[in-house]
Amino acid sequence: MTKANLFIVSDSVGETAQKVISAVMAQFPEVEETDVRRFPFINNENDLKKILSDALSEKAVVVATLVNRQLIAVLEEFAGRTGLDYVDFMTPLTQMIQGKTGMIPKEEPGALHKLDQEYFNRVAAIEFAIKYDDGKDSRGFKQSDFVILGVSRTSKTPLSMYLANKSYRVSNLPLIPEVPLPDEILDVPSEKLIGLTVSPERILRTRQSRLNGLGLNIDSKYANLERITEEVEYANDVFRKLNAHMIEVDDKAIEETAAIIEEIARNRV
Repeated sequence: MTKANLFIVSDSVGETAQKVISAVMAQFPEVEETDVRRFPFINNENDLKKILSDALSEKAVVVATLVNRQLIAVLEEFAGRTGLDYVDFMTPLTQMIQGKTGMIPKEEPGALHKLDQEYFNRVAAIEFAIKYDDGKDSRGFKQSDFVILGVSRTSKTPLSMYLANKSYRVSNLPLIPEVPLPDEILDVPSEKLIGLTVSPERILRTRQSRLNGLGLNIDSKYANLERITEEVEYANDVFRKLNAHMIEVDDKAIEETAAIIEEIARNRV
């Protein structure tokens, strides 16, 4: 198997290297597998040396976007001593700009993104949405800007991620009649609760399509109209009990539903 093994080492997020690697690897469609491991926020020599040692043992190419001169020196020394393959995306151009302008670089990790606090808010919100997706950890409900409730296949996760990209901290919880509600949901203010309502027939079509795509039996209980109707009725009862904002999503795109939720957010400020 033809494989490319790369380590991204950065004293910030590492997105710059990731984008360049993606562009480069697109030129090698015959490479069967690309293993890219990202090591962000590296800010001390010990951590860097451990990563470099691992890269050497795994015969990986190190792609560096470091701005700290000390860490760059560690990388250069290690590579010179061991023969480690590496590319430094930052230093050559930084040195050229310094030579042309006479200005000293700040050597500040993440300076590009620190100019935009919204970037960090968005990254944090996306990480939050992933961590608290699908009711995996009910402790996240209290920290959420919104908690999205609904039965399976009502687009809770895509909606959560869309809102996270707008810097909202969103968790979601699937509603199943046989599964008791977590106690934490009862402590969430009703203004933060969003209930997605949808017709049983629409859910049936979505679930059947999902099962077909997976090559599974569409006659299962998961895609039974009577069962789905029971789930929808249960969910609507929960919405009323919790006094959640109810949004009918049968014919709405994710963007439309998100716009309604953002309007709710604006009105409660």
